[in-house]
Amino acid sequence: MILKLLLVIGVIAVVYFFFIKKKPIEEKKSKSSKNSSKSQANEMIECASCGTYCEVDDMILSASKYYCSKECLESNR
Repeated sequence: MILKLLLVIGVIAVVYFFFIKKKPIEEKKSKSSKNSSKSQANEMIECASCGTYCEVDDMILSASKYYCSKECLESNR
């Protein structure tokens, strides 16, 4: 009788740990940090000269203003 009870409790525990238990919080934190770095890379900023929106990585920073190309940078000098 006790062996059957222990077997049932063991099966319930296995089912719980494999199917019901949620993933650790650490994995969620690492995913959110990856998403935040991706969102920074895709941030769009307006060119100070022509008004075109471009990604931050593609922009030229000069005198704390962002420019979309060398032509726009030179036209404002």
